[in-house]
Amino acid sequence: MAHLLGAENLSISFGTRTILDGVSLGLEEGDRIGVVGRNGDGKSTLMRLLAERQTPDEGRVTRRRDVTVGYLDQSDVLDGDLTVGEAIVGDAADYEWASNARIRDVMSGLIQEVDWNARVSSLSGGQKRRVALAKLLTGDDDVVMLDEPTNHLDVEGVAWLAKHLKTRWRSDAGGLLVVTHDRWFLDEICTRTWEVHDAVIDPFDGGYAAYVLARAERDRMAGVIEGKRQQLVKKELAWLRRGAPARTAKPKFRIEAANNLIADVPEPRDSLSLNKMATARLGKDVLDLEEVSLTLGDTELFKNITLRLAPGERLGLVGVNGAGKTTLLRLLNGEIEPTKGRLKRGTTVQTAVLTQEVKELDEVADLRVIEVIENEKRVFSVGGKEVSAGQLVEQLGFNQQRQWTPVRELSGGERRRLQLLRLLVGEPNVLMLDEPTNDLDTDTLAAVEDVLDGWPGTLVVVSHDRYLLERVTDHQMALLGDGKLRGLPGGVDQYLELRNEALAANSSASTAARGSSQAARAAAAGSSRPGGSSAFTAPSGGGTATALAGSGASEAEKRAAKKDLTRIERQLSKLTAQAEKINTQMNEATQKSGGADFELIGELNAKLQAVAAEQEDLEMQWLEASEILE
Repeated sequence: MAHLLGAENLSISFGTRTILDGVSLGLEEGDRIGVVGRNGDGKSTLMRLLAERQTPDEGRVTRRRDVTVGYLDQSDVLDGDLTVGEAIVGDAADYEWASNARIRDVMSGLIQEVDWNARVSSLSGGQKRRVALAKLLTGDDDVVMLDEPTNHLDVEGVAWLAKHLKTRWRSDAGGLLVVTHDRWFLDEICTRTWEVHDAVIDPFDGGYAAYVLARAERDRMAGVIEGKRQQLVKKELAWLRRGAPARTAKPKFRIEAANNLIADVPEPRDSLSLNKMATARLGKDVLDLEEVSLTLGDTELFKNITLRLAPGERLGLVGVNGAGKTTLLRLLNGEIEPTKGRLKRGTTVQTAVLTQEVKELDEVADLRVIEVIENEKRVFSVGGKEVSAGQLVEQLGFNQQRQWTPVRELSGGERRRLQLLRLLVGEPNVLMLDEPTNDLDTDTLAAVEDVLDGWPGTLVVVSHDRYLLERVTDHQMALLGDGKLRGLPGGVDQYLELRNEALAANSSASTAARGSSQAARAAAAGSSRPGGSSAFTAPSGGGTATALAGSGASEAEKRAAKKDLTRIERQLSKLTAQAEKINTQMNEATQKSGGADFELIGELNAKLQAVAAEQEDLEMQWLEASEILE
């Protein structure tokens, strides 16, 4: 693979803290790399350095002469005086950009509900993010770097972005570098993972699932990571093994390795025991919305919906932006009254809500983290075990030093963690979380999930993070913007199918309504454009744009790919056995000679390296064959 860009001995420090120390790495054609690590460990700094938007203290960034880089920063700011259309395509005529299938796809996927002629300054934060992302993706860059691209995207938008990035280049062309806390997104698009920690970068093959497995294996063999973090990683692996069927499409040799590693790890949640505890604490009735309707202004958000929450129930809510997910939480919490219908609340119910803004911490801004928690309660119960406030604070990532940090100096992710702890210490029996993953890194998310695993109350989660929804909730429901609440037996995948059907129906209805007048305008635009291809109608205020669909592999190619997968997996099993045998021989030789038989050990090591190279080659072939079957 041809080299695109890289780094040689990069070092950078902020004050007395070293963020990166002598880092060398490279991005090759065909690489799809996810960057993970704790908040503040240098993920965004690394990306800015590679994009040459920041200068290192030492070292240099290398780039092939003809390589172009597109970069989406977390704080991208567009010119507020421009219209949406001008911000994305500049002053290009409609026929110049509408003839490009990629641009049409980006428009329909990201900004179909944004007014094409609106000023950027009038848009919401989420809409501005979509416009900035659309502007980047309409380009033809060799390397695309995205810093938290899923922020402000709903489940549908995240799924579209993943599909776009998977099909944007050929498998052996282009380069992608992405920083995100969305673990489903990482697993869906990335073929490699970089972990940034302690001023160094560790590379792993595969997406998030493969990274978790490889990190657990590395930690277990090296014996240098503390037991608490190891248990969290193992528990995450247990979820990956026992989770949704869609996530089991992994090579068999990886599944077997994961099963062996976590054979003695208990289920992530003992649902039966937790439900018994919840029933004891909550009683028979929790929260019931009975034939509720709600009108805000001229908009009827809900039409005769009924929702009954049971003790210990874990419900995930998904939906389009503006459909009323947050409003539904406020209804359940009794903050607003329905226009019609009623809320029935159990006598023992105590609710707590984690809001998106976390403004509740403003009143304790001058207190330190540990003081905030201890002011609520010093000891509380998780999964039947007593845990001190200090232990819980440490479990969610506040070490001894950070526990004494004033609240006003905390980052966004730390504020969210602290407010969740504050709510849990109050021992509610109904917990509602509104977009809880915002600003949290993957390690912290795993820690939050571990806390929720042992929490016995009723849980309602609103999130666009489908990994979190599948991880901590037992079933999901959807708000599709039509005032109704639908159950999703098929999970998030069923929601995406419903949304695609709705969009297709709206597109057909819109096309029929426009009639012959639009056809005449399209024909006129086509005749004024070189090549005469059909025109694309710019989206405006909820209009729907339709992208061209690509063709998949033929049935013959799929049959051949299935045969290749079977053959490759057999070979990989044999190679795994060979590697284990060589490792055993090396250990025996080392013990027998005390490490002095360099010739024999060298020969065995060469054989081991050859087997590893052959395994790597076969794994690449496996990935290529599996892509054909997708």
